Amino acid sequence: MIENHPPGLDLPKLRAHLDRELPGGVDGELRAELIEGGRSNLTYVLTDGLSRWVLRRPPLGHVLATAHDMVREYRVMTALRDTPVPVPETLLLDQETDTLGAPWYLMEFVAGTAHRDVAPLAALGAERVHALGGRLVETLAALHRIDPAAIGLADFGHPDGYLERQLRRWSKQLAASRSRDLPDVDRLHALLAERLPVSPAPALVHGDYRLDNVLVDDRDALAAVLDWEMSTLGDPLTDIGLLVMYTELAGVGGGIIPSAATAPGFPKPDELVAQYAELTGRDAKDLDWYVAFASFKLAVVAEGIHFRFQQGRTLGAGFDRAGEMAPILARHGLRTLKEN
Repeated sequence: MIENHPPGLDLPKLRAHLDRELPGGVDGELRAELIEGGRSNLTYVLTDGLSRWVLRRPPLGHVLATAHDMVREYRVMTALRDTPVPVPETLLLDQETDTLGAPWYLMEFVAGTAHRDVAPLAALGAERVHALGGRLVETLAALHRIDPAAIGLADFGHPDGYLERQLRRWSKQLAASRSRDLPDVDRLHALLAERLPVSPAPALVHGDYRLDNVLVDDRDALAAVLDWEMSTLGDPLTDIGLLVMYTELAGVGGGIIPSAATAPGFPKPDELVAQYAELTGRDAKDLDWYVAFASFKLAVVAEGIHFRFQQGRTLGAGFDRAGEMAPILARHGLRTLKEN
C-alpha cells in the first residue's frame, strides 16, 4: 500500500534531499510502499505519481555488523551496469544518517516478478519453468566469469582465506543475535570448521543468489539481479551451494523458505550443478560442504530476524515464524554432511 508516512522513511526530509541532489527529478507528492518479503535490508518503492524508484536502507533496530552495507550494494551494481549480469541503474547513494537515520541508496524501478510462491510460477507450465531455472544458472555462471579488475572491483574483497573468514563472520553474527541455546547450529558450525575445503579460483560472488532475488519479466527473461548486500570476491561455489540449498528446502517452514522452486519443471539440484559446471568449467561435484554452509548462513539470518522480532524491531510478513527455522536449517546442514 502506498503511504505518506511509511515506517523507516521520513518523506519530507527525503524529498528535500532528493530535490538538492537530483534537482527536478521528483515532480509531485512523494509517497512510498514497503515491499514485503526481504529478510534484512528494507526495500521501498517511491513514486511521485508519474515515476517510480526503489530505495534501500538497513532494517530498523538491531543491525548486525557489516550485514547491511549500502555502499557495497551500490558499488557492485554500478560496476555491473554494462556486463551480461542485469542490474538496476543506480541513481544516488547517501552514506550519512541525517536524512533517514541510516545510510541508503536510490535506484531505478525495474518491472518484473520475484517468484517466491509456487502457484504463480507453476502457472507458466513446466517447460517455461525449466527454461527459467536454466537462465538462473546461466546468469550466475556469467557473474562468475567476469574479471573483477575489468569492472573496477579488483579491491572488492580478499579471496585468500575467504571461507575461514566467512565462518568467523557468521559465528560472530550468531553470537550477536543469540537469545537461546541452539545445539544443532553450534554442532554444524564446528563440523564446517573441521572440514573446510580448499577454494577454487576466486570470482565475484553474489552471496544470496536465489530465484526470489531476481526479477523475471513477461518474456521469462531475468530483468535484474537484486540484493547484493553480501557480494564480495571469494569462493564461487558458495553461490551454487546456496542455490542448491534453497532448491532442496523449497517450501519448508510454512513458506518461510520460498516455495517457487517446487513448481513442476524447475531443475533438480543435480541439474543445476551439472549446468553450472558445464558453463564455468569448475569442478562442482562435491558441494556437500557448501550446501551445509548455506544452511548455516541462513540459520544465522533466521536467528537474527527472530531476535529483532522479539524486540518488536523488524518489519515483514511471516517474521513471527523465523525462530523455528534455525533448528530446521541446522539439521539439514548436518544431514548434508551425513552427521544426522
